[in-house]
Amino acid sequence: MRQFGAVADRPGYRTVSRRSLQWCEFTTWPAALMPSTLPDTAARSSSLSGSAALHLQDVAIGTLTQVTAHIAAGEILCLSGTSGSGKSRLLRAIADLDPHGGEIHLGDHIQGKMPGHSWRREVMLVPAETQWWHDTVAEHLGPAMDEQALQQALTALGFAPDTLHWQVSRLSSGEKQRLALLRAISHRPGALLLDEPTANLDGDTTLRTEQWLQDTVRYHALPTLWVAHDPAQIARVADRHMHIEGHRLVQQP
Repeated sequence: MRQFGAVADRPGYRTVSRRSLQWCEFTTWPAALMPSTLPDTAARSSSLSGSAALHLQDVAIGTLTQVTAHIAAGEILCLSGTSGSGKSRLLRAIADLDPHGGEIHLGDHIQGKMPGHSWRREVMLVPAETQWWHDTVAEHLGPAMDEQALQQALTALGFAPDTLHWQVSRLSSGEKQRLALLRAISHRPGALLLDEPTANLDGDTTLRTEQWLQDTVRYHALPTLWVAHDPAQIARVADRHMHIEGHRLVQQP
């Protein structure tokens, strides 16, 4: 098996090495700022971040075949489907974590022509079960993050100002889920892949987190694919909704 980012011997399929089978939030990027702290588009741009659409062309993984979708900058596309239908596997294919067929683009950048770790800095997957590798919350965030913006984000997500000093070992599953979203945004991705980002949250916290995510996605112009089961949530957050039926994605009204 070739190294991650290489094209497999099977035509049209990408393969990844075992050492790449993890999602990447570790690279330090300029901090994601809340809307009130950045005055213009130029100030908030970095590399590919923002204003680029995410396009899938004939993507195939597992039982899914010829998956084609276009997610505009700042658009939230919700994806639903029965358990085992391939929602999470599709996200992993888009993040270049699992072998798959087809082509995936972020703006002018083609997944197959970028090293896997570089692609995942831009197309950021936040999985349902997040991993934490340092002792404290703060160690997972970029050192250049603006303090005011950080505190605004923590407040919006329902956290106290001293949350950054918390030990990861004390975090509940719901706290990890919300802080993983903040961690992802702090690295300024160009697109977001969210695998049931509010699954471990109560009703009020779900609404709070949804609002923060919507504001952040719109402000930073991030194309976002959001896996969701709850029809009420989909109605609240989705610009469009696609449902997995058999081997394909079907647009919902």
